[in-house]
Amino acid sequence: MRRITRSYAAAGAAVAALLVLTSCSGNAEPAGEVDPDEPIQLEISWWGDDARAALFADVIDLFEDEHPNITVVETPVGSPDDLFNRLATDFAGGGDTAPDVFALGGAKPLEYGGLGALLDLGTVSDQLDVSKYPDFSLTNATVDGKLYGLPTGGNATAAFINADIFADAGVELPGDDWNWDDLITAANKIGSAGLTNDNGQPVYGIDLRVQDILGTYAGQVSELGMYDWDGQLDVDADDIAGWYEIETALQDGGGLPDPSVVTSNWQLPPDQQPFTLGQAGVTFGYSNLMSVYAGAGDVKMLLPPTSTDSSGVALLPSAFWSINAATKHPAAAALLVDWFLNEPAAAELILDTRGVPFNPDTLAVVAPKLEGASQIAADYVNVVLDSGVVAPPQPAGGAILNELSQRMESDVLFGKATPAEAGQRLVDELGAALK
Repeated sequence: MRRITRSYAAAGAAVAALLVLTSCSGNAEPAGEVDPDEPIQLEISWWGDDARAALFADVIDLFEDEHPNITVVETPVGSPDDLFNRLATDFAGGGDTAPDVFALGGAKPLEYGGLGALLDLGTVSDQLDVSKYPDFSLTNATVDGKLYGLPTGGNATAAFINADIFADAGVELPGDDWNWDDLITAANKIGSAGLTNDNGQPVYGIDLRVQDILGTYAGQVSELGMYDWDGQLDVDADDIAGWYEIETALQDGGGLPDPSVVTSNWQLPPDQQPFTLGQAGVTFGYSNLMSVYAGAGDVKMLLPPTSTDSSGVALLPSAFWSINAATKHPAAAALLVDWFLNEPAAAELILDTRGVPFNPDTLAVVAPKLEGASQIAADYVNVVLDSGVVAPPQPAGGAILNELSQRMESDVLFGKATPAEAGQRLVDELGAALK
């Protein structure tokens, strides 16, 4: 079969352009049926590495075999920001150039849905059944009672431990009750041991991306986490400063690599991250990354350390599939989303690579086929379901958190701001964005 693939470079930041998204109008009427004799072309876009692109290509092949009148153009990109920047530009022009179906994460379903850029999935209920998804899994994509996306699956933040590196550094493996002081001590000892991996690259104590752990830390030190149920901040400047103090202790003790390495690693896909390459004793990430990280050696999964009575870990949708409100083929686009999320043949290929499925029928297909690293990740998700927290969704305006937390991290690590100053700036800027 001939595959149509286009690639896009990241568009420039276009936050201001979101203001004109209200020109996009959602389809209010039911979409109707798909004419099997009508030639239809759909574009779908997501972020991820080459392995995900190859996997999704196989899923789409099956879809095209089932619907021979529909051709799917695939436009995968490397990072979420690559896709989000493109969407901001496309929607600023009315949405006609945006993909028909695309992945979204964080606050994006709320933001785009509230601005009229996404299709109300209630208008395609004949093609896309949403009835079996638990309510908490839909919170981040529901605006004024309308659903604008379906979750690909559930993930939870975890600590990944390379037991081989711990052993080489003479550091005892942490237990389930470890705290942040334990992490700092272990990472600093590993980072100062002068170890190298099989390729002669230096081994760090921790491979850190602040965006993968800050929300969990916020859930440990505040009542609800980063946000409250009214869409406002539930943390204060001292809470955030506490995180940057941890980073400072890791930097001073040798657990973190040079700040230039930390900042250059922010957007690396999982298969290129230092932990995956055997260059770090610890990292934080989402549970579905276990299959990738397991290649680093003897890798364990633990709840992140905490110095309070709360783990701060919540089971969250890893991403959402949404549909462009301006699509010319809403019913066909809904069939494609349904195929990715609810079709058994697709589920047998995707398994848990996009999180443990929320649809119980899909989970029943996936669960018996999990083994090894995937089974470890699924077991971890069950632990979170038993002991984790329920976090309020990221509100509109919260999409700046990743960029903001990285910018503040850079300022702290490069000596441009103290943890207290960084904490105050983050709270001030994020609070203003939420308003």
